[in-house]
Amino acid sequence: MNKSFNLLFFVKRSKTNAEGLAPVYLRITVDGLRIEVSSKRYVNADKWDTNGQKLTGNNEDTKSINAYLKTLEHQVYDVHCDMIERKLLITAANLKDRLLGGKPSPGKMLVPIFQEHNRQVATLIGKEYAKGTLDRYETSLKHTQAFLIWQYNAPDIDIRAIDHEFIMAYDFYLRSERGCNNNSTVKYLKNFKKIILICIANGWLDRDPFVKYKPKVKEVKRDFLNAEELEVMANKQLVSDRVSQVRDIFLFSCYTGLAYADVKKLKRTEIVTGIDGQKWVYTSRQKTDTSSRIPLLPQALALMAKYQEHPQCVNDGLLLPVLSNQKMNSYLKEIADACCINKELTYHIARHTFATTVTLANGVSIESVSKMLGHTNIKTTQHYAKILDMKVAQDMSKLRKLY
Repeated sequence: MNKSFNLLFFVKRSKTNAEGLAPVYLRITVDGLRIEVSSKRYVNADKWDTNGQKLTGNNEDTKSINAYLKTLEHQVYDVHCDMIERKLLITAANLKDRLLGGKPSPGKMLVPIFQEHNRQVATLIGKEYAKGTLDRYETSLKHTQAFLIWQYNAPDIDIRAIDHEFIMAYDFYLRSERGCNNNSTVKYLKNFKKIILICIANGWLDRDPFVKYKPKVKEVKRDFLNAEELEVMANKQLVSDRVSQVRDIFLFSCYTGLAYADVKKLKRTEIVTGIDGQKWVYTSRQKTDTSSRIPLLPQALALMAKYQEHPQCVNDGLLLPVLSNQKMNSYLKEIADACCINKELTYHIARHTFATTVTLANGVSIESVSKMLGHTNIKTTQHYAKILDMKVAQDMSKLRKLY
């Protein structure tokens, strides 16, 4: 990697000996970090040419010292070139070590640190992390390893070699070679940044290479069902009981805002009597482990009752007989076609529908919607919440009456 590299010979007057001679030192600077090496030569400080970095005069001793310093300078450049060819980590300290015949000080390698982080996440699944979180970090690790081969033809790298140039090259690799879109690229780099922060916290890395990396997540247009589409789906006669079951569970999420993972694990015991005497869902989100309390609408209560005697629900104490996410999404495409809904229907659209058509469009405050969705930050809710034209029209109609 390209790094700034400078050499400077200077006299240390503070170390002048009893004979009135001061030692000549060589300062090696790499990317603003410097280290000093003694040349083992002493000179009269008054005869030192600071600009020329040499001793003035024409006698043999002067010529000998200047020739020696020039040779030392060439040795450093030779070591620097050799380290570049060998793709070794270039730091001022490592240059000094190799110049003096030693080996570069060992550093921490990236891949084992990443692997250990993922091992700890795996151990804490169900306690602090969801399985999906581990999957994302494992994918991020695979991308990182592939990038190292692509960029450096090496399976690993010393973490001290990770700088802004590394981050920008990784960003380019994800967008070009892997074909990741902007938001996926930003998320993979965010996962990678956690590993860097671990290195900084442990004192293995003294600078944050992400300081000047300022990516932005682009807002994604999120589909949802409008009131007419929701009604068509609810009333549609479908071809089989299995397809109807998928439709009903999807509609349950439309009326509660629960994500697939939270509906799948929802127990009958999590339906309780709320502060208003009505039935509520009291659960915690699998993704964030935050509390989610949702008053149940009549439509949701009816769907619950429909599957009260279903064998899977009775045997496992579950509220609804939920299929795998893959099968649910496969059937939802079939349901969309049957209902003439021209949208790419996935299960997560139910959560968007609750946030827009079911709640916000009917005057429910965004603060209440945020609480029911189990969000810890209202900004997260704003990504789901779409203020519909109809709601805007209603609000403006009220305003017109005041004028």
